[in-house]
Amino acid sequence: MNKGFEPNIVGFACNWCSYAGADLAGTSRIKYPPNIKIIRVMCTGRVTPAFILKSFQNGADGVLVAGCHPGDCHYIAGNLKCEKIMDVVKRLVGILGIGKERLRLEWVSASEGGRFADVVTEFTEQVRELGPLSGKSQG
Repeated sequence: MNKGFEPNIVGFACNWCSYAGADLAGTSRIKYPPNIKIIRVMCTGRVTPAFILKSFQNGADGVLVAGCHPGDCHYIAGNLKCEKIMDVVKRLVGILGIGKERLRLEWVSASEGGRFADVVTEFTEQVRELGPLSGKSQG
């Protein structure tokens, strides 16, 4: 359906868990699509709605936010704060016509390089099926 379309995905990854999980995937040579551009943040609790909306405004077809598992946050409850923010932002992107299925929150620890690769692969396929965000060409 979206032949030739390669989605542009922005990923916000917490420094302590998910970014380290991405690093582990790389050092373990676990393959995942190169569509994701990772932005390291100290904690997912610092990811604001503005960061997410600006990513879409600047051409992202999907946004992935990856953080520590609940109970493992280095900043105690930053990931739980992020979860609440994501609930609101998902509703907002739905209202704006972007589509809540283009925004995803996942918990990935530093030891889960394989899981990180699986999440990125699955999300890339999901966004590829959705097609480009309106106004973008397919190729």
